[in-house]
Amino acid sequence: MDVASVCVVGACGFAGMELCRLVLGHPGMELRMATDRKAAGTRLADVRPAFEGATDIVLSQPDPELIAGSCALAFLAVPHTASLSLTPRLLELGVSVVDLSADFRLRDPATYEAWYGTPHTSTDLLHEAVYGLPELNRAGLQGLAARRADGEPVLVAAPGCYPTATALAAMPALESGIATGDLVISDAISGVSGAGRAATERTHFCHANESVEAYGVAKHRHTPEMEQTLSDVAGRPMGVVFTPHLAPLTRGLLATVYLEAAEGVRPQDVQAAYERRYADEPLVSVLPAGRMPATASVAGGGRAQVGVALSMRRRPMIVASCAIDNLGKGAAAQAVQCANLVLGLPETEGIRAPAPLI
Repeated sequence: MDVASVCVVGACGFAGMELCRLVLGHPGMELRMATDRKAAGTRLADVRPAFEGATDIVLSQPDPELIAGSCALAFLAVPHTASLSLTPRLLELGVSVVDLSADFRLRDPATYEAWYGTPHTSTDLLHEAVYGLPELNRAGLQGLAARRADGEPVLVAAPGCYPTATALAAMPALESGIATGDLVISDAISGVSGAGRAATERTHFCHANESVEAYGVAKHRHTPEMEQTLSDVAGRPMGVVFTPHLAPLTRGLLATVYLEAAEGVRPQDVQAAYERRYADEPLVSVLPAGRMPATASVAGGGRAQVGVALSMRRRPMIVASCAIDNLGKGAAAQAVQCANLVLGLPETEGIRAPAPLI
């Protein structure tokens, strides 16, 4: 097996550290370089002592020329707008990019500007990027693999954690036609690590502990990403009402979605549609009828678990829940899953182990 040389940009954030951990244990990847603007010159193991004995990498500045000098693929675990300045140059230098930021997820630059408050400066790359939800865009990712094999650097726009869980919960109902209408309601709860490594008043232990809080109500930036994805799935314009919540968890995310059921749909039809849709998906499990997923079952791993039910009171509604690790299937593990497909490696290589027991 050829081993791909990898750089993790933004290695000191939670998603970046998780990427470093996964790449260090990956048989088809070599962590050749890790960057952090503030910690450049410091050993990665000094920032995260868990890496002591596993790597002697010294963090460097995210210089595209330096990255291109030693790496074939870069994971960008950076905030939005940071990728706008890095990705075009990396691609020019021949480095393929898996971008975990929001910078290349939205196809419409006007939508990006409206929700992120800044102009998109690399609009020419928007049609080149493939949205990295393998359960939806596997063929597109495999198409990137063919282009890369021909010597062309490629770009993957890895999804956000909330859009991943919402899409996995809603996709079977929309694709199969058992859900009707043009609206999806998504209530989602995430652990504190989803807010990033830098503490804020909301994520400070004394504020977050023993408390659950809705935030970003009716204005969260993941909303247009969800609407774009679910519109693609349904084949018609879809609206999303999205309410995220912060829970006193280190990691884990649970999204529960509500969709209007088509006339005559029975509970067994709903369960069968979900089981059919995910029967061959290596990292999505549909729970038996009557069971719903829990974050504890997936925290620390790269899998998603989905449970579904049909509410028959007043108006028939499909209720589907998806549990993922916000740093796993919601970020780093999904990025590695995409990279595996782009590199022509087995899709679950390096991420197929079940979540830790505790």
